[in-house]
Amino acid sequence: MTLTLPDLTGVVAGLDRPPLFATVSGAHLYGFPSADSDVDLRGVHLLPVAEVVGLRTGPETVDHTWHDGGIEIDLVTHDLRKFARLLLKPNGYVLEQLLSPLVVTTSDTHAALVALAPRLVTSGHVRHYLGFAQNQRRLLDRSGELKPLLYAFRVLLTGIHLMRTGEVQADLRELAGPAYLGELIDAKRDGEHRALAEVPGAPGRDRLDADLDALTAELGEAAEASRLPEAPTAFAELDDLVIQARLATR
Repeated sequence: MTLTLPDLTGVVAGLDRPPLFATVSGAHLYGFPSADSDVDLRGVHLLPVAEVVGLRTGPETVDHTWHDGGIEIDLVTHDLRKFARLLLKPNGYVLEQLLSPLVVTTSDTHAALVALAPRLVTSGHVRHYLGFAQNQRRLLDRSGELKPLLYAFRVLLTGIHLMRTGEVQADLRELAGPAYLGELIDAKRDGEHRALAEVPGAPGRDRLDADLDALTAELGEAAEASRLPEAPTAFAELDDLVIQARLATR
């Protein structure tokens, strides 16, 4: 079953601060949305010079929420400078948002950021994926839901792929995980908060924990063997991109 996203282009373009780009993140990007999943949009807006250099500065982060056919849609954008600073950290969230193939709106600045992305990927991103997986496993222990289980598998497999190839692949369906993940993804489509115990034939926790432990170890090993740099190599180009985009708003 394929879940179709509503057309969001017009709504995004009509905002007071229309984004330089907006992409779909969350479960839709990760390949396991439910029929009742919220739509998470993430992107970048650009504050004009006057709202950066003066005493009254504009918002670095803007959050818009609305509903379409009963589905909640949430758009969060950061000012370009803040987003660039996040890109220079080992932050897998913003890297995945930038490179999401589910693009709602784009621009030349977005294309320039995408072009720099390969030089912003580092071996240090392993910390993001290990930490995210650990948090999701704790949430699984508390809730017993499918969602954090799939998130845990997704971030570990995305991290392994990134360490080995330098490429971002956030769709769990495209990653080489255990064979039973396909059935769990299908089961989650029936409800955002479906319990793991409600899924017929789902693996037991001992099997799941063993597989997650093995992938955690594999991610650590992949990071140690990775040829990725320890720090971004595109700082100067990213800095220039922010400056030129800002000056163009004068």
